[in-house]
Amino acid sequence: MNQRIGSIDLTKCGFVIELEQEVLGALLVSGQHSVVRGTVRAEHFIEPLHRRIYEMIETAADRYKSARLDLVFKMFSPEEAKAWSDQIKNPLSSYLAGLASNTVRGVAGLKDSVPNLIQQWARITVGAEAERIALASSDPGIDPVELIRSATRSLDDVAAGLRGGGRGKTRFSLSEAADTALDEVQEAMNRGHGITGITWGLADVNAATGGLQRGEMVVLGARPSMGKTAVGLGIGIKAARSGAGVGFISLEMGSNRLAMRALTDIAYDWNLRVPYSDLITGKVGPKDFEGICAAKQDLNSLPLWIEEQSGLSISDLRVKVERMQDVAERSGKKIEVLIVDYLGLIAASSRYAGNRTAEVTEISAGLRQIAREHNLAMVALSQLSRGVEGRALHERRPTLSDLRDSGSIEQDADTVIFLFREAYYLAKEKGKDPDAEADRMDRLIACQNKLEFIIAKQRNGPVKTIDLYIDIACSAVRNAARS
Repeated sequence: MNQRIGSIDLTKCGFVIELEQEVLGALLVSGQHSVVRGTVRAEHFIEPLHRRIYEMIETAADRYKSARLDLVFKMFSPEEAKAWSDQIKNPLSSYLAGLASNTVRGVAGLKDSVPNLIQQWARITVGAEAERIALASSDPGIDPVELIRSATRSLDDVAAGLRGGGRGKTRFSLSEAADTALDEVQEAMNRGHGITGITWGLADVNAATGGLQRGEMVVLGARPSMGKTAVGLGIGIKAARSGAGVGFISLEMGSNRLAMRALTDIAYDWNLRVPYSDLITGKVGPKDFEGICAAKQDLNSLPLWIEEQSGLSISDLRVKVERMQDVAERSGKKIEVLIVDYLGLIAASSRYAGNRTAEVTEISAGLRQIAREHNLAMVALSQLSRGVEGRALHERRPTLSDLRDSGSIEQDADTVIFLFREAYYLAKEKGKDPDAEADRMDRLIACQNKLEFIIAKQRNGPVKTIDLYIDIACSAVRNAARS
């Protein structure tokens, strides 16, 4: 067998070849490749011969629905079988037979040997990446930013492999799933507000959705100035106030600006109306400033963490989420809601460079995967296409087709919500004559604080429009007044 894999000396990195042999032997004896399908991949085998044997096990299973030893051996051409035999100085058929006969626990032991196999692959792969980084960093001409990005992508691939290989139980009977579902319902009943997820802080939205659901992705789309960030941050504040840990990843706005928005939002509940723009320009009187400082004390108690950095890729986001989770756990919380502002600013990997549809597909699928892996509610803000602006005013309410590269985003999202403020468009127009102008002003006054919360897609609930109250200047979103 090989003593080196690339630059790695297997004798010095704790490589245990018996782990690979045990897994292969169990599969060859039982012929049951299905028990590891989707968990074990050929790349998890460090020894090249073992990697090739596993590829043939997959081929035999796909072709004959069995991975028995005799079928696997027939997958090798005579020339390839001879080449491997010469390399290991032993007939390939004898080596395969030895794998099968020497397996200790057989297929029953795979529940232990498979995780150990994947752990070994991850450890050795990380070591190889560390050597590559060390070698590359010695080159004075290397771009450190690109080196970090490359290393992050490589390490994230390993982390993804570990997440996929160590997920634990993924198959449930309908009865088991029903037990879990009833537990969620019971918890909602005990909490008294009738929602199975995390509160939006908006009564009518909770009623329509059952709350923000862990493991699911919500896409919140709107044109600029509709209130995306205000709604997203408001959701985070209210979820944090209910006790859920919240992460807010801002790829556009700095944390200090978000904090100003949060302060004006909190102060609004105390009948203190301080426009966000006044905080930026310092046009705040002493009394109002005292109120804002009091709001800061309220903000201190919220389990809400902000990450501000532009140009993050999905790999970078994974790292940020895991670090944020560590910080939250040290304070006795867990990140249960993650808000990303916004989807269109996430950097694509080089894999699909130039193909925007493929790039968005990768990003959208990556966000949904993060939600499921960390069992958190993902709220991804998204900018809608400019096509909305070209339509008549009464036709500007967004639809699913207005999502940028909407196919993959619409498919991956469990819920798609659009925000629409008619007042924004009315304020920019002018009546053609005095009567039309008077009508425009009446309509503008009537809808000045109206925000339409349009649920355009929901896997487990109704499609409907909910009217909310918004004070855009103070970044405050509330339940609409009831008559």
